[in-house]
Amino acid sequence: MSTYVIGDIHGEYEQLITLIKKMKFNEEDYLYVLGDVVDRGKHPIKALQYLMTLKNCRCLIGNHEIMAMKCLKLLKNEITEDFISSLKEKDMLYLPDWMRNGAKSTMDEFQSLTKEEQDDILDFIGDFETYAEITVNGQEYILVHAGLGDNFCYLTPMEDYSLDELVWHRPDYDIPYFEDKIVITGHTPTQHISCNPKPGYIFKGNNHIAIDCCACSHKGRLAGICLETGEEFYSRD
Repeated sequence: MSTYVIGDIHGEYEQLITLIKKMKFNEEDYLYVLGDVVDRGKHPIKALQYLMTLKNCRCLIGNHEIMAMKCLKLLKNEITEDFISSLKEKDMLYLPDWMRNGAKSTMDEFQSLTKEEQDDILDFIGDFETYAEITVNGQEYILVHAGLGDNFCYLTPMEDYSLDELVWHRPDYDIPYFEDKIVITGHTPTQHISCNPKPGYIFKGNNHIAIDCCACSHKGRLAGICLETGEEFYSRD
């Protein structure tokens, strides 16, 4: 059995399938996905539907799922004058904000689904967890989409961090957060980590592992790591 962690997929379904094959992932293994499955790439809904078929997969929520859920629930409604008049001002602001962040591919695929399929997608995303704490070969890991907030304290229990902190706030990769735990994050492209000796590939250092290698960029790639061996996997060079 192997434990794998994959970073931000962002609709890159083909890269996801390529990565899974390279890992030789099977039903005896376990997979963690660090959120941001949706938006930007061509097939975010297709990527979600594939993950839904994996019984040994645990998905964490990212900021893009937060944005998408608010809007996809609205899009399920028939657009009538009564519906529009019932919308609150904050509801009207969600959609343009999401659109600015790469929503079109998610919206297009979602609207092509049947109502039942749409419900299945919303239920699946609704079950995404905010973080995971696991132990592999005696090593403790904290898995989270973005970070642990600007007010990080090693004494703060994970459940005391806000959702906003966990899905939006970026960690400081220059300092270790824990002496005995490794924090694995997505959200921040490794191309943007100043202390990363190999930008665009998995960063390991200071008890951090960062695995968002910007799959939706033509110079990026989808990345994953096996926690038992430390072996890194990439959808492309």
